[in-house]
Order: sequence, then structure tokens, then C-alpha cells
Amino acid sequence: MRCLEVRRDDLRTTRVVDEPTPQPAPGQALLRIDRFGLSANNITYGVTGGSIGYWGFFPAADGWGRIPVWGFADVVASDVDGIEAGTRVFGYLPMATNLVVEPSRVGPNGFTDGAARRAQLPAVYNRYQRTDADPLYRPTAEDLHAVFVPLFVTSFVLDDFLADNDDFGAQRVLVSSASSKTAAGTALCLARRTGDRPAVVGLTSPANVAFTAGLGVYDEVVVYPDVTTLDPAVPTVFVDVAGDARVREAVHLHLGDALRYSCAVGLSHWDAPRVDGPLPGPKPLLFFAPSQVEKRLADWGPVGYQRRLAEAWGELLDVAGTWVTVTELSGLPALEDAYRRLLDGQARPDEAVVASPEP
Repeated sequence: MRCLEVRRDDLRTTRVVDEPTPQPAPGQALLRIDRFGLSANNITYGVTGGSIGYWGFFPAADGWGRIPVWGFADVVASDVDGIEAGTRVFGYLPMATNLVVEPSRVGPNGFTDGAARRAQLPAVYNRYQRTDADPLYRPTAEDLHAVFVPLFVTSFVLDDFLADNDDFGAQRVLVSSASSKTAAGTALCLARRTGDRPAVVGLTSPANVAFTAGLGVYDEVVVYPDVTTLDPAVPTVFVDVAGDARVREAVHLHLGDALRYSCAVGLSHWDAPRVDGPLPGPKPLLFFAPSQVEKRLADWGPVGYQRRLAEAWGELLDVAGTWVTVTELSGLPALEDAYRRLLDGQARPDEAVVASPEP
């Protein structure tokens, strides 16, 4: 078994660890990790690993961490009734060749990893969905599934959160890092609403203007230096996917009390300098997607939630293949290089990276 680990206090320091492949004990199953998506979302997991608890999912030696990814795995050995070898699942995984799980709540749709270390972690991350019972799954679209589904769930519930709060009275939603997959998915969900909706404005870098406008989901695309050209009287929600304190400061200084709500969703600009001190307008709040997922599971039930998500996912899947080209990587050394490019902000918005841990 091989794993890619990073230093918790220096995400640029990595190593590949070789360990004996574990065998499942009673009540356990062994997964062989086949492929997973890699995006700025995974960098966010690393940056917030200590504060939110992401390091707790797949523990490593002191000072080291295993950044989670979303992807596909196959059961290769099992001592659990209802979990047969050959079952293919989609869920939360380490950057590794294998994972031992302790299936609980086993049913026709999948299972939950009931390992004690995961008991206090958000339930949405502990669920493994059987592909043969997943309404989002298309056998011919696994690569797009691995990259987009985790991001699109955030997009879907973020749009739902805003709608659930009447958009906080805003007439405009301003989205940073607009070329990113999470931002584009959010804009698509906003655009697909029926009836009145706020205008959706994307903030992006000059290099990504043409790509972002070509996505066809924004009413307007503005480069970061031109944020001050926006009408400061229009009530606005700021969706901060970039996590760049300088951008956040510029938005708050320009819009001030016109900001009805300001939320941080990601950290695609994770290493940008921080700005100290309070900002004009509302205090920026972290949007934690699992909380809204849990709310809607309670409101709509699992079937109702999955039905709504599948409808929106189908619309994204219709266009995602025109947005990106899939790049496939094999082996942990190639993954290590791709991970470092993400850290250094070298990812291309028109690329979807899918990695297999084994060559």
C-alpha cells in the first residue's frame, strides 16, 4: 500500500509512504482505490485540515497528513454482509492505493464508514455510494463525476442556501474565482432558477476572462482590478471562492453596506497575504456545505434531496464536457507533481485532473 502525505505545517513538503497492505478484520472491508479527482478543493482541505478536522479522516504520523480526495474504489475483500467483493463505490478517500473501512448502515445504496475515528466528523463525508444505485452515476462519465460531483454538491447547496434565505435581499451575486469549477457550478445553479433571480457577476483574472465568459453562466464578467466599476448601490451577496484577502477587502471597501451577505466558500488563492482588521459591511462567514446538506436531508428526505441534486447535475453534465479537457495521471509521483502545481496556482480552468494511484 502506498500513500501520498504532506507536512501539515508546510503543504509543499510531500512524501510517498510504503506500508503493508492491510487485510480486513471482522467487520471491515478493504477498498482498492481506482481513481479520484484533483482540484483546488483538495488544497482547501489541506489549508483548513486542522481547523475543520480534515486530518482526522485518514490519520498519518505526527506532523504529516493525508489530504482527502473524492473518487471511485472497488471492494477487494470483505467480512461484512451486504458488501461483496467487486462492489464499486464513490466516496471520500486518501491519496493512496487502499483503504480499510468499517461498514455500518449497509443498504442497497451503499454504506457508512463506522470507524470510531470518523464518528465525530461530518456524516456526509463518511458515506460511500454504490455506483449501481447512484442517480448521478454515468459509466461513461466517471472522470467528470470524480472531478465535478464533490464541487457541484457545494455549488448546489450554496445556491439552495441563498434561495432559502431569499438571497438576503440582494439583487446581485458576486462570485470570485469565477473560472473555478465550484464558482461556475454555483453560477449555473443560480442561472437555472425560474422566476426572478439576482444577476450573477463573475470576478476573475485578466487571463481567464475569455474562458469565464465562454462558460455561458454569468450575466457579467469583471476582472479583479475593475471591481470598483460595479454600481455600489446594488444590494449584493459576495460568494468568495478565491479566499484572497486582498480581493475580499476590495469588495467590502467598495460595496460596504450594499453587501447583504459575505461568505467564504473556498481557498483557491490560499497563499495570498492576509488583511488584518474589520471590513465594512457584514462579517464574512464560512459556508460549510455539509451543514446545508444535512438540513435538506432532514427537510426533503434522502430521496427528495437526491432527486433535486440529480436534476441539477444532469444540466451540468450536459455542458461540463465542453468546459474542460480531462487529464489522466497514473502513479503517485505524477500525482505529487500535479498537487504541487495546484499549490502554486498553475492549474488551468479548462482542465479536469483525474489521478489513479497505481501506474
